[in-house]
Amino acid sequence: MSTGPIDIADIKRRMTGAISVLKTELSGLRTGRASASLLEPIQVNAYGSNMPLNQVASVNVPEPRLLSVQVWDRGMVAAVEKAIRDSNLGLNPQTEGQVLRVRIPELTQDRRQELVKVAHKYAEAARVSVRHVRRDGLDTIKKAEKDGEMSSDDLDRLADQVQKATDQFIAEIDQVVAAKEKEILAV
Repeated sequence: MSTGPIDIADIKRRMTGAISVLKTELSGLRTGRASASLLEPIQVNAYGSNMPLNQVASVNVPEPRLLSVQVWDRGMVAAVEKAIRDSNLGLNPQTEGQVLRVRIPELTQDRRQELVKVAHKYAEAARVSVRHVRRDGLDTIKKAEKDGEMSSDDLDRLADQVQKATDQFIAEIDQVVAAKEKEILAV
């Protein structure tokens, strides 16, 4: 629904972007079980540049607490192993030819609490991003009303729609982080 200079659909699209960034960041937080998405943020120094791990190897989950990384180029095995070790995930890969086996260690309760704090930090950044989109939308609406492009009734109606969208997306952020918190704290 486009109303002159303000597009509520565009505002919702930008808010959805904040949630997808949050989900990507949360997928990188390790829980007690193996997940191929755990290694997604890892960059490997390959062929003179940094490349995502999934461009030099495939990641499988053969067991609940084990990741198997099949490196495609034999010459890249050491670089992939180094990238996983240096990733601050606390993982220690074991090399068997072109396959790296990565055991996912059990998390201590303190480490679980630290991960929950990190998840909440990511969620707050997403909330701030959604609020920035709201502010930009409201500024555009107020400018349009000031320039005589819409009535004050239209301003109130659109501002209300922007606020409802903001509330909806912040509630979704809270749900996503609550689910991740529950996953992290599950033993």
